[in-house]
Amino acid sequence: MTIQAQKLELVKLILDIDDKTVLSNFIQLVKASKEDWWDKISDKERAAIEEGILQADSGQLIAHTAVMAKIKGKYKL
Repeated sequence: MTIQAQKLELVKLILDIDDKTVLSNFIQLVKASKEDWWDKISDKERAAIEEGILQADSGQLIAHTAVMAKIKGKYKL
């Protein structure tokens, strides 16, 4: 089924809905699917992510095995 056919099917389903609650729930679902997690996080979280990206881009990386060894040592795992 093509995307256009799916859209037409969805329109037909919506037109047949007589329950306001179902329509309201559908509208909320569609709006929620368009929200971006980036807009929901704090400025501090965004800054930390951007700093990490800059560090990775400049080659300031730590191997996963090194991080795991440090954590295991710290927490005696």
